[in-house]
Amino acid sequence: MTVITVHTPEGRLSLEQRRTLAETLTDAVLVPEVGQFAPAARAGFQVHFVERAAGMMAIGGRLLADAEQAADVMVIDVTVMDGDWRREVRAEVIERILAALAEACGVARPSPSWWVTFRVVDEGSWGAGGGVLSVLSLLDSGVFTQEKAEAIRTTLDGRDA
Repeated sequence: MTVITVHTPEGRLSLEQRRTLAETLTDAVLVPEVGQFAPAARAGFQVHFVERAAGMMAIGGRLLADAEQAADVMVIDVTVMDGDWRREVRAEVIERILAALAEACGVARPSPSWWVTFRVVDEGSWGAGGGVLSVLSLLDSGVFTQEKAEAIRTTLDGRDA
């Protein structure tokens, strides 16, 4: 289960860009998370687009509405279930997200004011469908590679020791 929330100023992303990002941001996290491209895993991903008025966002201590020069501000929050999220895996996800944003926005490289945060929800702290979910129950679904499933089990077993 993964939630990707994209915060932007109003009108920053067109409907077509959001359509593209719904898919490319999902895949930017999905592939490193499960170890392969697995379309069946997409059902466990949500992408939310949140727009804010220029008077509701600030950078450098100034509201965007008051800025002399428009700033291209975005904050992308990625929230994932506990698992194999070593530093290099998180870095890969962040780089893939920024690349997907740049491509969808038609720019050569991401803006320095596009910020990505990565949050891991501890095992036993994610709920849906009337109960608590565990990534362990998803490992035999067929979407995770054997290597990724083993890495997740090892990571979580090491925390329980």
